[in-house]
Amino acid sequence: MEKDADFLFGKKNYLLMLLGLALILIGFALMSGGGSEDPNVFNPDEVYSFRRITLAPILILLGFAVEFFAIFKKA
Repeated sequence: MEKDADFLFGKKNYLLMLLGLALILIGFALMSGGGSEDPNVFNPDEVYSFRRITLAPILILLGFAVEFFAIFKKA
């Protein structure tokens, strides 16, 4: 006899959680990098670029907002 599993969240909640996780991972991936071959060389244009300073943190915060919404959304 099989019993249906009672999940805490609905299918839409889990999909939203996956979307939020994907946004967070994309944000961290965009923030990474910026190193150079020579440790004595500092490239401020690469380190302080729009992608690392503005876009990546916005995506990460948006991902956390989606996660928060997914948890509190009623199934």
